[in-house]
Amino acid sequence: MNRRDAISRVGLILGSTVIGAELFMSGCKSGSKVNTDDLFAKDTTAFLNEVGETILPETATPGAKAANVGGFMAIMVRDCYTEDDQKIFKKGLSQLDEASNKKFKKPFLEADAKQRTELLTDLDKEAKEYSKSKKPEDPNHYFSMIKQLTLLGFFTSEVGATKALRYLPVPGKYDGNYPYKKGDRAWALS
Repeated sequence: MNRRDAISRVGLILGSTVIGAELFMSGCKSGSKVNTDDLFAKDTTAFLNEVGETILPETATPGAKAANVGGFMAIMVRDCYTEDDQKIFKKGLSQLDEASNKKFKKPFLEADAKQRTELLTDLDKEAKEYSKSKKPEDPNHYFSMIKQLTLLGFFTSEVGATKALRYLPVPGKYDGNYPYKKGDRAWALS
């Protein structure tokens, strides 16, 4: 075999690898029929950031808003959730606002920090009670989804992994007997 034939065969193999990978990856795209474009609207992302900030407020470390958990939630719901869960999540945003209007006579964004915390604590209790009696075929509770995505989005973000958790970009050897002091932050996984 001469050099020219070898190069053309390698090119053919690599080309088919790229084409095959694209065909394979196209199966991962969302075939959702639910319109999730409004989740990417600035006002909805801001709303999700405020809900996330109430769940994980800024203290000595940045809060959920600093990690833009609202944008993260919108992407995860659009790309990873089933059509049924997308509908529940979208409907849940309006239900959260309705619950705030019912309890405080004002929308969630107009409520003060104490009222927001009280409302989300009540919703968390409601979601926990729902999950206790939930059958496997029953839909998820919208607040459980919001809370899970807030935690996932924050702790997998750069802000969460480097400011809220201890982080080593290149970890050393495993030490199962590493000294721990009460109050130390957990380690981020790389």
